[in-house]
Amino acid sequence: MQQLQGIIPVMLTPFHANNEIDYDGLRRLTDWYIDNGADTLFAACQSSEIQFLSLQERIKITETVLQQTNNRIPVVASAHISDNLDDQVEELTAIYHTGVDAVILITNRLDVNNQGTAALKQHFEQLLVRLPKDIKLGLYECPAPYRRLLTDEEISYFAGFDNMLVLKDVSCDLETVKRRVELTKNSNLKIVNANAAIAFEAMKAGSQGFSGVFNNIHPDLYAYLYKHKDSQEPIIQELAHFLAISGAAESFGYPNIAKFMHTKIGTFKHYNSRVMKDELLVKCWAVEDLLNHIMQASDDFRKKLNLK
Repeated sequence: MQQLQGIIPVMLTPFHANNEIDYDGLRRLTDWYIDNGADTLFAACQSSEIQFLSLQERIKITETVLQQTNNRIPVVASAHISDNLDDQVEELTAIYHTGVDAVILITNRLDVNNQGTAALKQHFEQLLVRLPKDIKLGLYECPAPYRRLLTDEEISYFAGFDNMLVLKDVSCDLETVKRRVELTKNSNLKIVNANAAIAFEAMKAGSQGFSGVFNNIHPDLYAYLYKHKDSQEPIIQELAHFLAISGAAESFGYPNIAKFMHTKIGTFKHYNSRVMKDELLVKCWAVEDLLNHIMQASDDFRKKLNLK
């Protein structure tokens, strides 16, 4: 069974100036993630702007990432955005046929009208009978269009399926992460926290890595933190504080702020997105200065940790 854990970047989608997908930039970005400590790649996710991509684009993005990764690390993908069952079957089956290591279900698409556990289970079971029998699955509590957190009962339910491999946890609550780790300890379902503020504590509590948005800025530092989560060295706690504080910059125009960094280091040329219509440097005051501080401090930590 493939292990889907560790540092799992939620991948960006680079665009040309005309908002068409920059596939060459996506290939360079894929290599950048792998070169900087990624253990698994999460393509066609919310950070990829899937709500603003056609199904054909979601499929081609996933295929491009798989081709560029070339079996170096696992790749998972979602593309799960539709409301009705038939459309969901189509998009999930299409992603399965790309050859990804797991197809990620978005929890709010399993309970579109937020009706509760019975509705979620019924929808999932209707999906399951129509999806390929050998499909490997994961779950993502995607915040859009609304954040559908799983209950303890639902966590235990999904942990009962041997082909359910990973949950990208968006509870943003350490006690919830701890409880979920305990609920899934005898299953194949791994809990991977996505919140920067609790990343270090969640790792120590049993979160099998980190899958937050700032894996698009400094995944190598999260990889180091995860590897040394049990260390008592002061530099590790210092690093944890820095990463938690840096994560707050997500509110400064994400995903464009992360894309802006990649234009600075040469991964691709443009930092526009389909999500954010406004010009980043106008909408978010002093965002470039903030990003420069984060990039410089990240490099300072790399030197201290002998990563550079």
